[in-house]
Amino acid sequence: MIHELRIYHCISGQLPALLKRFDEITLSLWEKHGVHQMGFWTVEVGPSNQDLYYILEWKDMGERDLKWTNFINDPEWLQKKAVTEKDGAIVASVENIFLRPTAFSAMK
Repeated sequence: MIHELRIYHCISGQLPALLKRFDEITLSLWEKHGVHQMGFWTVEVGPSNQDLYYILEWKDMGERDLKWTNFINDPEWLQKKAVTEKDGAIVASVENIFLRPTAFSAMK
């Protein structure tokens, strides 16, 4: 298994719009494309309360590349994403990190 940590750094004040987009649009499209999320987190205490963290689980990089490419090129996603950004972008930048468990990790 491969775990992908994605961090979305929102434009100030836009985190609620991003959360709404995930809740109302993105998650159902991920289900359609077989994208499996492990969980989502916002920052309670830390350097920025305008960030969204989430982890995706993949069998391997081949599965990730295929399913992620299909999702980001889905015409429904592109149209709905454009609607959510009609007044401007809501995300300033995105980081994605592929994680490898240590030998002593409870999650392998």
